[in-house]
Amino acid sequence: MQNNRQIGLAMLTPSSNTVVEPYTSAMAWPLFPDVTVHFGRFRVTKIALDESSDDQFSLEPILAAADLLADAKPAIIAWNGTSASWLGFDTDERLCAAITERTGIPATSAILSLNALLARMGVKRLGLVTPYTQDVQQRIIANYAAIGIETVAERHSGRSDNHSFAEVSENEIREMCLDVAQARPDAIAIVCTNMRGPLIAPELERQTGIPVLDSVAFTLWGCLRETGVPMQKLAGYGQMFASGDDDGLRAVPSR
Repeated sequence: MQNNRQIGLAMLTPSSNTVVEPYTSAMAWPLFPDVTVHFGRFRVTKIALDESSDDQFSLEPILAAADLLADAKPAIIAWNGTSASWLGFDTDERLCAAITERTGIPATSAILSLNALLARMGVKRLGLVTPYTQDVQQRIIANYAAIGIETVAERHSGRSDNHSFAEVSENEIREMCLDVAQARPDAIAIVCTNMRGPLIAPELERQTGIPVLDSVAFTLWGCLRETGVPMQKLAGYGQMFASGDDDGLRAVPSR
């Protein structure tokens, strides 16, 4: 830790999310007290491709929540949600720029962190696991195809109520991941920060030999990477942490 300075990580989370706070706090515990994690919410209750759902992600409510987190003087503010996966990656780029302009604090997001990992690992063939409906899933697939990443297998739960995403059990997530692993993707992404994937991802990596990139985990990874915090203490949570910020991080060839 540079200069023994305590580093605060601030997370913006949907109001109906019950996974991000406890799972991020549990994963980050080996870094405490050098690293602390703080949370702020804004209202999100439904995920769908309609105007009312899209309006939940308008800038002003998110910036108002970021203002409150900024009072804690964190080193970074992260949008710990995956809306850019279907709304478009540029929405998170604009959001992060707006947060930084408003607060003076660097910002990142779940999806920007995932995309950084996919690029660093050289992933071209993706396995996708989400709780979302078919139309949302197809929009995510199309957005990744547009940046040269083919989704070779996918599974989704067909849900739109954001609170219910946390009701998808670890066993269900495990089975979805094992199903998409049969296509031998370069990596499997569990895309939703209200899905209970972080603690089973390392076991799935060992079982399949494929990197499993969970949303809660890769948001934390992105924050630690941006703030220069060593990640080795979190190596047990998956190869993204074992490799840290190593430019040699690559997916294990799976074909």
